[in-house]
Amino acid sequence: MAVNHPYARELGDFLRTRRGRLRPQDVGLEPGPRRKVTGLRREEVALLAGLSTDYYQRMEQGREVRPSDDVLDAIASALDLDDEERRHLFTLARAARRPAAVRTRRAPERVPDSTRRLLHVIATPAVVLGRHLDVLAWNTLAEALLGDPDTLPPGRRNLLMALFEDPGARGRCPDWEATALQYIGMLRAAVATDPDHPRAREVIGELSIRSADFRRLWARHEVRETVHGTKLFRHPQVGDITLDWDVYPLPGDPGPVLLVHTAEPGSADAERLQLLASLYATSAAGKARAEGTPRPSAAR
Repeated sequence: MAVNHPYARELGDFLRTRRGRLRPQDVGLEPGPRRKVTGLRREEVALLAGLSTDYYQRMEQGREVRPSDDVLDAIASALDLDDEERRHLFTLARAARRPAAVRTRRAPERVPDSTRRLLHVIATPAVVLGRHLDVLAWNTLAEALLGDPDTLPPGRRNLLMALFEDPGARGRCPDWEATALQYIGMLRAAVATDPDHPRAREVIGELSIRSADFRRLWARHEVRETVHGTKLFRHPQVGDITLDWDVYPLPGDPGPVLLVHTAEPGSADAERLQLLASLYATSAAGKARAEGTPRPSAAR
């Protein structure tokens, strides 16, 4: 594993952030006097994992080391990793064992026609996301809820970019930081499978330059492979709407996913969503008549 191996670098960064979040007393150690680091020292992690300090240090530095699964298990236990973090550690370490020269096959991200037809008939907000949270396709209810992606250049139709770069995003998203960490965790999971992907470098690089908040949250190395949850939207026309969301994989490995927002039938949120659909349809029809153009299709 060479120091410039992309997976080795990502592995080292991940280990450092997880070491930094633990205090000695969290793992049964005495903190001792004159402590200069906020988290555990390398030698403390090595002691807990039953490794030499030099061996563990070389792992953090991305130097010549190929940890066995037993060693990874010991490090995961020493750092008190949860199940998702443990999987992330193994993904990075196993990938780092491969030669850096091995090329990753990167198929273009395409939305099947059948998926576009599915978007057309789904009576709830739905979007197709690429592996780096690019919005590849959407239906009119998603447009009504989230805004029209067509107003943005293709390269900026991205959930993370919209969250960090749109000045109004925080007002529409009361749980802004939790949502940001969720999206960042999803991007981290994608980076773990291909850290040198050009689109990953583009999104991370641009946001790192433009947003101090992104730099702060990205440095935490949060890893989340969440496929469902609940999100609160603050819409200027219909007020607060709380929706459940679920992610469904589409063909491809890795491939795009379908992100669908739903409301509990008969709930106030379902009524607000129906009102939003009605208001948006009326507005779109009026705009189309004024411009003398057909109404927009239900999916893009």
